[in-house]
Amino acid sequence: MHIKKIPNVDAIRGGEKHSGELHLTEHHIIFVFPNVLPDGVPPQQNAPKTRELYIAYPVIGNCVFRPCPSVTGRPSSIRLRCRDFMFINFSFPDEVQAREAFEHIRNRTCRLGTIEKLYAFSYQPLKPERPFNGWNLYDPRAEFRRQGISTKSVDRGWRISLINKDYTFSPTYPGLLVVPSRISDNVIKYAGSYRSRQRIPVLTYLHSLNNCSITRSSQPMVGFRGNRSIQDEKLVSSCFSASATVEFNGMDASAPDTTTPSPASSQVDLQGDGIEAETSDTERLEDELIDGNDSNYDTKTGKRLIYGAQQSNLIVDARPTINAVVMQAMGKGSENMEYYKFAKKAYLNIENIHVMRESLNTVIESLKDGDISRLPPNRELLVKSGWLKHITGILDGSALIARQVGIRHSHVLIHCSDGWDRTSQLSALSQLMLDPYYRTIEGFIVLVEKDWLSFGHMFAQRSGPLSHEKWFVAEKDAMAGSAIQPGESDGRAGEAFESALASAKRFFKNRNNDSNAESDGDGVSSPPVDDASQVKKPAPSAPEASEATRPNEISPVFHQFLDATYQLLRQHPNRFEFNERFLRRLLYHLHAGQYGTFLWNSEKARNDAHASEKTRSVWDYFLSRKPEFINKDYDSTIDDRQSGRERLLFPKLSEVRWWYQLFGRTDVEMNEYLDVAAARDERIGGYAMTGTTASMPGSFTSPPNNGSKSPRPPPSPQPPSLPLSKSVLTGVESAHEALTPERAAGDHHPASLKHSASADTPGAFTTNLAKLRDGVVGLDLGRGLFGGGSSNNAVTGGGSSDTSSGKNTSTPRSSTGEQEMADMSSVRTSSSGKESMEMT
Repeated sequence: MHIKKIPNVDAIRGGEKHSGELHLTEHHIIFVFPNVLPDGVPPQQNAPKTRELYIAYPVIGNCVFRPCPSVTGRPSSIRLRCRDFMFINFSFPDEVQAREAFEHIRNRTCRLGTIEKLYAFSYQPLKPERPFNGWNLYDPRAEFRRQGISTKSVDRGWRISLINKDYTFSPTYPGLLVVPSRISDNVIKYAGSYRSRQRIPVLTYLHSLNNCSITRSSQPMVGFRGNRSIQDEKLVSSCFSASATVEFNGMDASAPDTTTPSPASSQVDLQGDGIEAETSDTERLEDELIDGNDSNYDTKTGKRLIYGAQQSNLIVDARPTINAVVMQAMGKGSENMEYYKFAKKAYLNIENIHVMRESLNTVIESLKDGDISRLPPNRELLVKSGWLKHITGILDGSALIARQVGIRHSHVLIHCSDGWDRTSQLSALSQLMLDPYYRTIEGFIVLVEKDWLSFGHMFAQRSGPLSHEKWFVAEKDAMAGSAIQPGESDGRAGEAFESALASAKRFFKNRNNDSNAESDGDGVSSPPVDDASQVKKPAPSAPEASEATRPNEISPVFHQFLDATYQLLRQHPNRFEFNERFLRRLLYHLHAGQYGTFLWNSEKARNDAHASEKTRSVWDYFLSRKPEFINKDYDSTIDDRQSGRERLLFPKLSEVRWWYQLFGRTDVEMNEYLDVAAARDERIGGYAMTGTTASMPGSFTSPPNNGSKSPRPPPSPQPPSLPLSKSVLTGVESAHEALTPERAAGDHHPASLKHSASADTPGAFTTNLAKLRDGVVGLDLGRGLFGGGSSNNAVTGGGSSDTSSGKNTSTPRSSTGEQEMADMSSVRTSSSGKESMEMT
């Protein structure tokens, strides 16, 4: 292997300067520097003389080359911002060497041309990894058998369908689909045309104690005319009733109209007020909204219904309501609840991939001087990013789903736009809250394989392993005459504004040409592959269209899932078998390109590429080093009668904090201001008057604790969590009503609210479209949508689909070293006497 070595290079990281030699290999940057022990630390026997820092090329998220002529006496520099949040600056005494190093790094990062040139295709596993084969760890038949579904067992209301075994029915779905037993493959075939990319409602989880289900899908193709599909309605209805009366695990699951709750999965006795006392104000509001007009008394017996006894089957649309309206204007949309009277629909206010990307970019902006300075992060930018608000919202929505299934004994269908981003987040996190198996290392791997990899999360699109030319910036000599100072541009100035403007233009320009956009952006499609505006100049080795990185499609969706999992681990430190480092290393390997697990977008793509034959699975790395990732505080005991050992666990939304280890900072640097604000609010809350707070519109107070006259103070400051008067749930719809938190908060009886127009109620779409038009009035961008321009998405025909043929008039869119990157001062001893990091 050819290694280019550059001596006399200075590396600045965390404000500390180290001098050493830079090695540039085919797949890594390796910085070799002397092992100097801190003052006061006695020398160790056989201590290595040098240490090595590895940086995998695909981990580089931004690279700025600042040349400086040697005659000026100033060094040239290469400043790296890595996607595992390591920031480092290399200084070179020779401008020519610096330029050669920059070109070497760029050519092996964004000019590979194909993913087959990534390290994953040449990586030879170390001896500890060889006995493992992570590609075979997940077996869908075995996992659903664990849940109680098998062709050889008693019919539990579900069956395994092979309609997609060759991936022709839905290329982005798994080959094995679990559907209601009463639904034939013929019905599924016709129902497929009504869901975006044929991602029909299918089972992902069946709760072991009450037989309630979590199903997932993409958005329906409602469109302008309010299209409907009898087959889709029948499929969803069957999902919600597939296991309503079957005997499961020795228990009879409750029917929808029963007054006796089915056995609880997290509480011994639902008869008491224990659950109601433990639920937060936000959770209580959400449950009231979902209940809507449902009576608190059984109409047959007159008895008061026990909390959790009544079913309230739910369709969860993860998008903000206005986003669903936009998608309806594009031929898609959300369910018209007039045709799904057996359920209610909840809108969650979880933003799309573009908002999440900009949120993380703002976090990075607050940390970007972490190479040349030890100054704390810019707290103003941390708050402005809204990152913790987004994490809190995702956790809140997942907890809502888990409560519906585990406590309220109801069925839930989840979807967003395409059903592979927010849907995967909500589905996986709710299962993590419901099932202790997924909190083990093996179970968590199965969960990621099932709900992320097999259900087609677009890993390649969202992480961009082939990088992009725009992430590499070579500044002009005229800009390089001064040393780098904290707070100055890192080459991305103006990017946020340009991205926002380009997105706004593409929203209307490409709405009729987005058949190939791999987006869950609620209408903001990705640019065509040949869009010249996205590439300043052609690269020497441009990647194929299917593998090319589209910056507008990059988004930290899986990162957010891991962050939310970290919040649960932090709040419940003895309920998970794995530790924080397990999650951190998994995020690193999402981007490192060393294993093949995250290099493709779907199960079909991995099979077509023969991934299991050409690459190693990332799970080999974790399983071969399992002791390193074991949580020493883990308690595997499950006892619903003992606090802290219940089967279910829920997030404490007021205690969401920054994942400081991931960002390479200390807890004090990242979270001190939140903890101080929380303590202040707790002191203030002790003096709050119950009546004064309760009288404020939209405010909620906790019930008195043990008879105390003082309300329970909100334990969290505003910055890290959602406003106390508003949850992630923005509205609930049924066939007869639409409720929102704002309306419910102002009325003691939510059931008495008047019907309000929603995105999907009959006759309301004109009103919503008018509101959308008013929002862009005066902009030329809106001329095509609201003016007289033609639209290829116009819907023809009647208001319903052809149920005999299954046709739908709406058209869907096509669709090495341990590399811990932690403190440089940490020392590892190798047998050769040099500090090295195990090849990962």
